Amino acid sequence: MTQANNPLHGVTLEQIVTALAAHYGWEGLARQIDINCFKKDPSVKSSLKFLRKTPWAREKVEALFIASKLPPRA
Repeated sequence: MTQANNPLHGVTLEQIVTALAAHYGWEGLARQIDINCFKKDPSVKSSLKFLRKTPWAREKVEALFIASKLPPRA
């Protein structure tokens, strides 16, 4: 099966969070998506831990990444 129409194909959650944090900053990201992992002592590591356990939050982060049309960051 091909993932040609999936805009997240080949992009890791870490790349998504890193790109969004670089673009919006942690405060801006917290304004975009109101979750504590972006508000209180934010880091990529703590955000990944939360997002991997919380599907609804991960969906919001992925949707913002797609809407923002940002390139993934390593």
